[in-house]
Amino acid sequence: MATKATKTEAGNYFEDFRIGQELVHATPRTVTDGDVAMYCALYGPRFALTSGASFAQSLGLSRMPMDSMLVFHIVFGKTVPDVSLNAVANLGYAAGVFGAPVYAGDTLTTTSKVIGLKPNKDGKTGVVYVNSVGKNQDGEVVLDYVRWVMVNKGNADAEVGEAVVPELPGAVGVDQLVVPFDLTGKEYDTALAGSPYLWDDYEAGEQIDHVDAMTIEEAEHMLATRLYQNTAKVHFNQHVQAQGRFGRRLIYGGHIISLARALSYNGLANAMTIAAINGGTHCNPTFAGDTIYAWSQVLEKLELPGRTDVGALRVRTVATKDLACADFPYKGEDGKYLKNVVLDVDYTVLMPRR
Repeated sequence: MATKATKTEAGNYFEDFRIGQELVHATPRTVTDGDVAMYCALYGPRFALTSGASFAQSLGLSRMPMDSMLVFHIVFGKTVPDVSLNAVANLGYAAGVFGAPVYAGDTLTTTSKVIGLKPNKDGKTGVVYVNSVGKNQDGEVVLDYVRWVMVNKGNADAEVGEAVVPELPGAVGVDQLVVPFDLTGKEYDTALAGSPYLWDDYEAGEQIDHVDAMTIEEAEHMLATRLYQNTAKVHFNQHVQAQGRFGRRLIYGGHIISLARALSYNGLANAMTIAAINGGTHCNPTFAGDTIYAWSQVLEKLELPGRTDVGALRVRTVATKDLACADFPYKGEDGKYLKNVVLDVDYTVLMPRR
């Protein structure tokens, strides 16, 4: 009797990936004002540039752009069915550069290239490195970044090659940053932005406790992950996850990044937009019911070539669960992340100068 063919997709397992493999991800996504409103409802960001059209126009933009992390989520979500449908966990990010601003009505697509593969010692999983590029309907790059993810093997006995781990930069170069607005000769309204502190007022090494916190609700994280068309099983299928290591669904790591970014407003209100993601680690898992706090450290103050109106800050933001950040929790004496630390992300923001 002939085997019945299936028309469904099981997703790629670790042994299905090859170095240099090109992946064209399905389902173009047109972003709308509804996406902006939903993003605000989920995370509560208050950055003026991506909250008010008139404020954005005062900085020389034609319209209000989408929040950088909303763009990230949509570009990322396209990759999941091909890259991380069978993931154990998303591990980290590097070399992320945000390009052309994204506006309501733009249509985004994503492609990826496999740039690294590393089998794990357990023989059941491996780490896949991909370079993903999101573009708008005009072919302009809106985000170019690298991420790596631990993926299950479909067949534990499948032969896999030697490890190939890509060399990645420690940070995005200042000459690679895209600055889509112009403050020259324009008045930047710090009152409307919500803080008097500009680029000149920050110092390398400075630490900021963002004070506020948000508790993750089950419905919110599932709604958010569906909004970005992220189909990873670990976020949705409690029937399967009940039998797994944690016995429950994991929160999508990008959900934590957006919560931390929103919380960072209290102390970094004039960090108008994220220009680069230099690196990032999801240190420990998060679940519904966890309360997220955050603190940040200014790693570098960067002058932009040929610009005196805008500067860049390289910032590390650390998010914790069920642990306030007044004493800036991070790593223990053994060099390992504390169990309540769930995110360590290194990124570059753009901020007005005096």
